[in-house]
Amino acid sequence: MSIQITDPAPVARAEEILTPEALAFVNALHERFAARVPQLLDRRRERRDEIARTHTLGFLPETADVRAGDWRVPEPPAAIRDRRVEITGPASPAKMAINALNSGAKVWLADLEDASAPTWHNVVDAQVNLKDAARGSLSYTAPDGRAYALRTDAPLAVVVVRPRGWHLPEHNVRWDGESAVGALVDFGLHFFHNARILADAGQGPFYYLPKMESHLEARLWNDVFTYAEDALGIEPGTIRATVLIETITAAFEMDEILYELRPHASGLNAGRWDYLFSIIKNFRDAGEAFTLPDRAQVQMTAPFMRAYTELLVQTCHKRGAFAMGGMAAFIPNRREPEVTEQAIAKVRADKLREANDGFDGSWVAHPDLVPVCREVFDEVLGERPNQIDRQRPDVRIEGPELLDVRSAGGTATLDGLRLNLYVAVAYTAAWLGGNGAVAIHNLMEDAATAEISRSQVWQQIRNGVTLDSGETVTRDLVERILDEEVERLRGEVPGDDFERLYLPASRLVRDIVLSEEYADFLTNGAYDEVVAR
Repeated sequence: MSIQITDPAPVARAEEILTPEALAFVNALHERFAARVPQLLDRRRERRDEIARTHTLGFLPETADVRAGDWRVPEPPAAIRDRRVEITGPASPAKMAINALNSGAKVWLADLEDASAPTWHNVVDAQVNLKDAARGSLSYTAPDGRAYALRTDAPLAVVVVRPRGWHLPEHNVRWDGESAVGALVDFGLHFFHNARILADAGQGPFYYLPKMESHLEARLWNDVFTYAEDALGIEPGTIRATVLIETITAAFEMDEILYELRPHASGLNAGRWDYLFSIIKNFRDAGEAFTLPDRAQVQMTAPFMRAYTELLVQTCHKRGAFAMGGMAAFIPNRREPEVTEQAIAKVRADKLREANDGFDGSWVAHPDLVPVCREVFDEVLGERPNQIDRQRPDVRIEGPELLDVRSAGGTATLDGLRLNLYVAVAYTAAWLGGNGAVAIHNLMEDAATAEISRSQVWQQIRNGVTLDSGETVTRDLVERILDEEVERLRGEVPGDDFERLYLPASRLVRDIVLSEEYADFLTNGAYDEVVAR
């Protein structure tokens, strides 16, 4: 069995990435690990069936000894000892990669997952840019002649790469007659081309691991890392990984996830939209107790979200790991100074809450927010690189607190329904066009936003939610509002784009929110559309 590339579309410098040696390494990863991926995805479905029967979730009794054990992850490498501000964004196009590296952030999360639409161009171009970044040679000249280059007057952000989650295939790469595992393609190409250079420079390789739902999925990543280091002669434990705790099931296995990754573990991150998306997905038949208000009303200060973030800080610091805060997605707009000032005040307050709770750093989506996040963490950390030594013995989370969704309060509104449908279509259209990081209403949105948006609509139909307007959410109401929002978008975008992208996106969203069966991921269906183009 061997890896085959099926997409004939040319991508600049693809020959530097898709070398016989690199593809042989990706092939070796598939030979050893690909068969375990569908088994883990089957386990997700089994656990979801169990939740559907019981309408509850708890800490695993079989891993109680891990939670009670006295163990720690390795000391962090010098390059990522200070992570007080991290900027996220795609690794393609090069302009965005350069801006992130030059932003003044301590870390750049180079996102090959939620902020990247997996067109073949984006997949390969991201690897080209990451290869150049590792060698300090990344540059770009825009069509208007404007030149972009890596700064030399200040440190660049340290690169931490986020490969795709286990559930995502790579249709343009085939192995054993099937689509390759997207995560193994992303990791394999990046590690093969850059591991030695990054390791020699003390700059990694470092990774963010998304969408995991259990410690067994972390075990697979650890096995992949161990094999990869051995295969390329990299010192064991050189790879360090931070895990996004963005599923409700993973929230009950934080200790276990760190334990499985122990030689390579660096920390955990607290997300927001994907976490809420996961709650809806797993408890979609549990009725009113798990029905959320408008997503904009679910703040990180809600008791069930506080339980999640405080447990994460406590778990990480107990194990000597970083606790990383969530995203500030706001995009400053110099044409709207009052709106920008109000939004930045909210960002500052959110980051201050995280820093005071014990987080070691946090995320922003725009370079203009780097100083805001840095200033807040500077106030709390001072000269210390992190606050891993700050334990949280006051935190007592037994489990039910994580599931107390009704503690969010709030209401479901007609405006919220409209916004969900508008954002789901607008984001999906951009995604079909190859853009995974999209500015919508002064927010930098990625796939997580579309997932929570369409999931809320599906849940509201399923539960017959009554809106603040007095209307009940039905299929007919959703179809009417969706038609209105699609017409609104028709008036906002060029006609060719509307026909080519927005109409197909509206059909995808319509099918997925009106379906009797819940689709686990919007992006899987949308990816089929991308490949078919």
